[in-house]
Amino acid sequence: MPIHHTAPEGVVVVDPEPRWTLDPRVRHLNHGSFGAVPEAVQAEQDRLRRLVEWNPVRWFASQPERIAAARAEMAALLRVDPARLGFVLNASAGASVVYQSLLGRGPVDVLVTDHGYGAVTMGAQRLATRTGGHWTMAHIPLDATADDVVAIITAEFDRHRPSLLVIDQITSATARAFPVEELCRLARSRGVLSLVDGAHAPGVLADPVCREADYWVGNLHKFACSPRGAAVLVSRGDGQELFPLTDSWGAHLPYPERFDHNGTMDLTAWLVAPFAWRHLDQTLGWANIRTAARQLMDEACALVAAALDGLVDDPLPDVGQPVGPMRLVRLPGELGGSHDEADALRVPFSDAVGIAGAFTEFGGRGYFRLSAHAYNALPDYQYLATVGIPLLHQWSVDRNRGTSAS
Repeated sequence: MPIHHTAPEGVVVVDPEPRWTLDPRVRHLNHGSFGAVPEAVQAEQDRLRRLVEWNPVRWFASQPERIAAARAEMAALLRVDPARLGFVLNASAGASVVYQSLLGRGPVDVLVTDHGYGAVTMGAQRLATRTGGHWTMAHIPLDATADDVVAIITAEFDRHRPSLLVIDQITSATARAFPVEELCRLARSRGVLSLVDGAHAPGVLADPVCREADYWVGNLHKFACSPRGAAVLVSRGDGQELFPLTDSWGAHLPYPERFDHNGTMDLTAWLVAPFAWRHLDQTLGWANIRTAARQLMDEACALVAAALDGLVDDPLPDVGQPVGPMRLVRLPGELGGSHDEADALRVPFSDAVGIAGAFTEFGGRGYFRLSAHAYNALPDYQYLATVGIPLLHQWSVDRNRGTSAS
């Protein structure tokens, strides 16, 4: 079903299918990090930005109302109560809002895992330190099943008695899921608050919001293909303890209305987020996107595993609870053995072979995280297998000889 939108000049634009403006010289295999914005979504954001500049005073006077309308629409798309949902810039900002709300509660003992996203984990550790509490990092084996994860977290609850659990819904470094619904129910039964980092969930999961969590944050600029700077924070309670990180004239309003007021920031990404969601749903269908991405990943992993055969043991590690459009493959040798080393591979690799990929590390082992979206096709991964993997192997050999991979 084509999607229509009207430009300020009154010209109707019809998009029968999503079009992308990605560099055709690059194989984009890392949708999971930053996402890609369809051309129609870019056009809609540009239209709104032109309206801002057409009459800035009028725009910013009406911006809170526009945000409130977009918030209600986004809540309906995510099937949550709009009185529980507020827009934030990204999942890390949403987590920071929650941490800020706990600063005045006395010592906060925090439980995180070694699969957590660095910025969110560091914020949790800082919260514990600032409040005189303690933080504990639970080790969860890469191949842990859902039952294993519940048993490990239960033991950590008994041992450390935390007041806050911070847990990923889909992990960034290890491309796996955690049984967050059960973990949040377990936390609540023990009087522990729960914050679920659902950064990767919107678009990947059919029903992404974890309603058992006291707080859930999710990015709309990853798989949901909104412009960067669009995410949501959902509170299980009334959220009256939550405030934006920057005060504004809306500070006296109740949650989530106070989050609709952010002064002169460019928040057109929030306004376009529902449009982006509907654009992909109406042109391709979210269920079709998820199915196609999962099937493509199955084929892609077979190709990459064959290319790595003989170079690494177990090229496709067991991650316990794999996720459809994101998969993990081992890097050759000792490549990417620390977070900094893994991250340092990204730009040289892209410059050398024209592949945009995600390099991660877990437990001292380096990995390449594959992802897929509607613009990907099997030749993208064939190229990785025939050109990218041999280069990574050569870099591994060079590393052992003491030469630079860059």
